[in-house]
Amino acid sequence: MIKVGDKLPTMKLMKPTPDGPQEVDTGALFAGKTAVLFAVPGAFTPTCSARHLPGFLEHYDALRARGVDEVACLAVNDVFVMGAWAASQSGGDKITFLADGSGLFTRALGLELDLTARGLGVRSQRFALIAKDGVVAHLAVEQAGGFDVSRAEAILEALPPS
Repeated sequence: MIKVGDKLPTMKLMKPTPDGPQEVDTGALFAGKTAVLFAVPGAFTPTCSARHLPGFLEHYDALRARGVDEVACLAVNDVFVMGAWAASQSGGDKITFLADGSGLFTRALGLELDLTARGLGVRSQRFALIAKDGVVAHLAVEQAGGFDVSRAEAILEALPPS
């Protein structure tokens, strides 16, 4: 599993845009920036849609005020699902939605979650991290079923005051 001090893997992910799906290189996305990356087990799932993503939307300005250049949401879903979720949450103008359709990035992080028995396949664990120039400065991985350490408020507390 990735840990504080590790560099985020450089891989290709997809993001929804008004012009259709666009490939994103994670190395370029996070280079030279302070970034918050949070991951959810699935778009449109209850906690993810009602609490996790809305928290980052609500606290977006506060994150930016603390020096965060990029806020990104990752899920093991296809880019079309991520685009529909972004539109349903009115979040695409603030948060970069990253589709890890095959779960390769999530696997490279060592943060996959096998929900096959529940009919969901392999997904991402719920987590949030702060990266500076692509290097993990803070990592918060939830315990199974938890929603505490990866909340936007917890990430705000982990950021140094500006």
